[in-house]
Amino acid sequence: MIKHIVMWKFREGEQENMLIFRDRLLSLRGKIPEIRSMEVGININPSDRSFDAVLVSEFDSLEALRAYSENPLHVEVSKFCKSIRTASHSVDYEI
Repeated sequence: MIKHIVMWKFREGEQENMLIFRDRLLSLRGKIPEIRSMEVGININPSDRSFDAVLVSEFDSLEALRAYSENPLHVEVSKFCKSIRTASHSVDYEI
């Protein structure tokens, strides 16, 4: 099993779009079969060194994670995110 974690920093003034992004990302559950679990959280305690939002998700394998990443539904959501974010970092590890 693979845990996939992504954190994002969004541009100033993008709070409404950040919520739209969160909802679009969460809507992928049930539409992309490779997703085993998915949580998206908005930071409730922001600081200069923190990120604005996080995704914590699980996949059966790296191949399943790649299939999710390449799925056109995910690509569309990712494209929207790239238009409003300033930074992102991710980590994938085996559990």
